[in-house]
Amino acid sequence: MNLMDLILSILSSLILIVMVLIGVAFLTLFERKILGYVQFRKGPNKVGLMGILQPFCDAIKLFSKEQVIPLLSNYYPYYFSPIFSLFLSLILWMVLPYITNMYSFNLSVLFFLSCTSISVYSIMISGWSSNSKYSMLGGLRSVAQSISYEVSMVIILLFFLFLIESFSFIEFYKFQFNYWFIFIMFPLSVIWFIISLAETNRTPFDFSEGESELVSGFNVEYSSGGFALIFMAEYSSILFMSLLFGLIFLGGNLYNLFFFFEVVFISYLIILVRGTLPRLRYDKLMMMAWKSFLPVSLNYLMFIIMMKFFFIIMLL
Repeated sequence: MNLMDLILSILSSLILIVMVLIGVAFLTLFERKILGYVQFRKGPNKVGLMGILQPFCDAIKLFSKEQVIPLLSNYYPYYFSPIFSLFLSLILWMVLPYITNMYSFNLSVLFFLSCTSISVYSIMISGWSSNSKYSMLGGLRSVAQSISYEVSMVIILLFFLFLIESFSFIEFYKFQFNYWFIFIMFPLSVIWFIISLAETNRTPFDFSEGESELVSGFNVEYSSGGFALIFMAEYSSILFMSLLFGLIFLGGNLYNLFFFFEVVFISYLIILVRGTLPRLRYDKLMMMAWKSFLPVSLNYLMFIIMMKFFFIIMLL
């Protein structure tokens, strides 16, 4: 790689991060509008045309507020965990197969799994370092939930890795050139969608934010900039999981405008779930992870291994 390639990669990364952050800003407006219409009201409609400038006003308000730091908190972990959380959710976007072939490396699936596993630590540390019982309980709930659903997520990805025989996300596009995976693996797509909700701590799995007992969960002691960073990390993860759903099940053609409408539609479904479903009970959540999703995903994995083995025997 020469100097020009390096400069182009850095510039492309910066443009990507800026675009993701703008997408996050408008996703918050999109959510507030949809939830407004679900509840028979307008949502934000005062600032700019139909409230289109509302996200920027929210950003200015959040970042200009005073940063309140709890007296008994562990300052450095408390201060840096939201930054680390946003950094992890943004670096995930580097794994996607771009038209410029920027960082489309061959082990992108492993990189995605590593980053999603590490993101648990930022939640855990932000809950612990606030030195509040509510934050600690919210952090523990989120960590247990994320780890439980990551097991099924890894097994589903293993199923696809056995199918396409590659660790690169670009292969999903090549294998879905004639037909999409959602048509032949619809149960897996539904499970992946529910796992996406659980991984991003969204309704009906938002147990870190049980208002009746935990107020706002692991981020209860955060205000102004720290809260905004946690908020941005969550919505960036929602956008990324929507995009990953499109990449794995809906053709994965990033070079087509229609693909991005699919991503918006998946994001819309995630928001619609928040407007319609109540929060689950915690034992039901864990039972669904270990007694429903895990057996189904394991059976799919065993099925594809046996099919591969059968075809190898046939070829020999």
